[in-house]
Amino acid sequence: MTRAVRVACVVVSIAWAQSAIADPSVKDLAARTELHPIETLNLSIRQFLTGDKNGKAVTIAGQLRFPQGAAGRLPAVILQHGSGGSNARDELWAKTFNEMGIASFLVDSFSGRGLTRISLNRAVFGPFDVILDAYRAFDVLANHPRIDPARIALMGFSLGGVSALYSSLKRFQQMWNPRAAFAAHIPLYAGCATTFIGDTDVSAAPIRQFHGAADDYTPVAPCRAYFERLRAAGRDVLLTEYPGAHHSFDNPLGNKTPTVSKGVQSFRACKLKEEPLGTLINAESGERFTWKDPCMQTDAHTGYNEAAANATRIAVKDFVRKVFKLEL
Repeated sequence: MTRAVRVACVVVSIAWAQSAIADPSVKDLAARTELHPIETLNLSIRQFLTGDKNGKAVTIAGQLRFPQGAAGRLPAVILQHGSGGSNARDELWAKTFNEMGIASFLVDSFSGRGLTRISLNRAVFGPFDVILDAYRAFDVLANHPRIDPARIALMGFSLGGVSALYSSLKRFQQMWNPRAAFAAHIPLYAGCATTFIGDTDVSAAPIRQFHGAADDYTPVAPCRAYFERLRAAGRDVLLTEYPGAHHSFDNPLGNKTPTVSKGVQSFRACKLKEEPLGTLINAESGERFTWKDPCMQTDAHTGYNEAAANATRIAVKDFVRKVFKLEL
């Protein structure tokens, strides 16, 4: 055998070995996947806040994954992506729940609207459409013969986290879908820049938010204030912060060194208030909020933080086991 042939064989062997190592485990595979259409609407801020249902009809989709070896009616977690669209983080959480015997329903709020991301131009998407998407996704699952409608939780990230957090408001539920009674709300690094009318009147379902203390995309400080108000109102809420963790800290494909996401638009300098009903104003200037408001800033950091990601995974798994009454 010539040296060239030996080298080629070694290269092929290494490549095969690396491929074998990278192959997914059989236990990571869903027993069954289904794609479901979700009928929803495109709404302005005012339309959503006032319950005006005259928005433009649009069909989005969700991927429903069933765990292996599961029988009967299953608990499920709806997953809502961030402003950059669905990524590896969402898939990892879907598989995490599947391994626990829980169905996962990953909602794609963008493709059906002709979008891939909105982080560079938030004006192209109604910021509260994701909440309506969650309510409509609940109906899809609640009508599925394999899903237990009393055990449907909602989890979201950044933009999706806003939905996971504020979909708990009784006012929004009554306007848009009184049937949508989530068993739990799990927002990750949701923005809390807006004070809504009646925003401490939330459902009895527990809320557990996870946030990086170093987040300069959706800073945690407004969330501290909001959760204090919720606790003072007697609500079952908990905000967990991780020192040194930035936005999107649980995305396994994110940079381990926090990196500036050039051009992404952030509400981090905004303090918004609903006043009067259906209208958002800049609470400091008193002016009606628009996407050109000086409080809008760009170039926030994102980055993976292994310690925060692992701690969140453990906490969320323990939490949903308790909520869904699963055997340990």
